[in-house]
Amino acid sequence: MARKWTRYPKRTFYAFVAPWAVGFLLLTAAPMIYGLLVSFTNFDGSSPRYKWVGLNNYIELFSDADAWAALLRTLAFTAIVVPLTVGGSLGLATIINRRLRAVGVWRTVFFLPSVVPVVAMAIMWKLIFNKDAGILNAMGKAFGIPPTGWLVDPAVFYSLIILMLWGVGGGMIIMLAALQGVPRELEEAAIVDGAGRWTVFRHVTIPMISPILFFQVVTGVIAALQVFVQPLLLTNSAGLSGAAAVPESTTLYMVQVYQEFFLNNRFGYGSAMLWIFFIIILGLTLVLLRSSRSWVYYEVDADAEREGAVK
Repeated sequence: MARKWTRYPKRTFYAFVAPWAVGFLLLTAAPMIYGLLVSFTNFDGSSPRYKWVGLNNYIELFSDADAWAALLRTLAFTAIVVPLTVGGSLGLATIINRRLRAVGVWRTVFFLPSVVPVVAMAIMWKLIFNKDAGILNAMGKAFGIPPTGWLVDPAVFYSLIILMLWGVGGGMIIMLAALQGVPRELEEAAIVDGAGRWTVFRHVTIPMISPILFFQVVTGVIAALQVFVQPLLLTNSAGLSGAAAVPESTTLYMVQVYQEFFLNNRFGYGSAMLWIFFIIILGLTLVLLRSSRSWVYYEVDADAEREGAVK
């Protein structure tokens, strides 16, 4: 006998959302509000004697050449890494989506680097890029190429980009799922009409997976802007305590914030930097969301438009 539908009381709903709500208030909202208040002070992180300075930290930030340089460097880094990461993951997914021998093995091989811990990955690439004992210079030496200082300016910037591309396997899995969700009938119909493989891929496959591409771009931009651990561990042996040893070309914005917090003991100024950065990331995300209307295809919206036209 089928069980009758039961209307649960409102307290059941609140009981289910309470863990998330409490966690959000205590672990997200409260620290953000506290950081905002600290950004209006000259707090040094330890001394109880600090005072309200108003907008002084923000005024100083807008005239800080080092902060602006770090921000522009971070934007350039993001503009390079995100297209390469999204394009690389789509390319690998397209290859793996074909009927190949031992395709499961290839999927595992491409995906494994994305599950390697960040610290282990940074240390591994640091050994690879080592000028004296690194395997990269050893391979170059075999072909008569002189050793290159991969971990010093300006080459270290490109070394960091290579390190970031090591984890494209995670995006490949998402892209592969999107490609396998594209209806075969659409691609076959385009081929029957005389379209080549590239034309089918460009005008059928890409529009169908555009929501996934958009998701990868948005999350990739947010993640690339906040890169922090990799530049620290790639270029110095002191770990997180050696932020001052990071080369200029990999002193990204979050590295600059870390230096202000824990090397210069300027918690108020560092909090102001974080809040400005939060606004910048939010603005870029909104711009991407706005632009999605012109290039992201949602089948649900198309169906709604057809139903409206019929009515």
